[in-house]
Amino acid sequence: MPEPSIRTKEDLRAHYGEPVPRTVQRQLSRLDEHCRHFISLSPFLVMASWGPGGADASPKGDPPGFVKVVDDATLLLPDRRGNRRGDSMLNIVDNPDVGLIFFVPGVEETLRVNGAARITTDPALLKPLAMHGKAPPSGLLITVKEAFFHCGKSIIRSKLWDPDTRIDRGEFPTLGQIVADQVPGRNAGEEDRVTERVYREELY
Repeated sequence: MPEPSIRTKEDLRAHYGEPVPRTVQRQLSRLDEHCRHFISLSPFLVMASWGPGGADASPKGDPPGFVKVVDDATLLLPDRRGNRRGDSMLNIVDNPDVGLIFFVPGVEETLRVNGAARITTDPALLKPLAMHGKAPPSGLLITVKEAFFHCGKSIIRSKLWDPDTRIDRGEFPTLGQIVADQVPGRNAGEEDRVTERVYREELY
């Protein structure tokens, strides 16, 4: 006998029930003062995008406030120097829909923002986002459709901000070792030296 499964939205609601009213009531269509303040404190977010190949999630980080609030319905996210895979950008060319989750270290709650993104290379917009004298090569102008604060249960359960949960770095292999294990012909020591140089010289 097959195990019960959820295949429709009706199945899902029957299994979980209706949303908690207060979580629906606090969903906004624009950024209020609390959203703007949280974004100004956030040094890290995860952005989800969708393309022909499916879903993708990408980490983005910089000093707190690196995402600029242009107005109550628009964000500007700099795209810093990276590995040139361009996964998120390629997805956005095909499908502008994005989802952002902003984190602030020490705060259990997160801020979720859903919207539509477009890629800009406008120097006038990008120059103010320069770090170490280098403007980002492009940025994402994101039109906000939904914004809401997510409760802190996942952060609390994970103990993400608890210093006692940090592992000893030696418990997990270096990126160089991982590359050497995954890519034939690569040397772990050489790969680690490349990684160290990139982290030291090519953040911006």
